[in-house]
Amino acid sequence: MMFPLARNALMSLRILGIQQIRARQSHRKHSPDFHDKYGNAVLAGGTTFCVVAWIFVTTQTGIKWNLSPVGRVTPKTWNDD
Repeated sequence: MMFPLARNALMSLRILGIQQIRARQSHRKHSPDFHDKYGNAVLAGGTTFCVVAWIFVTTQTGIKWNLSPVGRVTPKTWNDD
């Protein structure tokens, strides 16, 4: 008995699902904006720039990354003075 009441309440609110919203938007004709024209190129260019920058930093700058101290760190003897 509660189910039909809840269903009718939800139908009266007119809640649209994502698929319904996309279907409504796809029927509308719009002119391409900046993101439609250049979005993928900007994304690809930014990704390429970041990858090249990190490759340069990791190979050419001479930074010692010291990822693991195993084998390089030796304990000092205890001094009881």
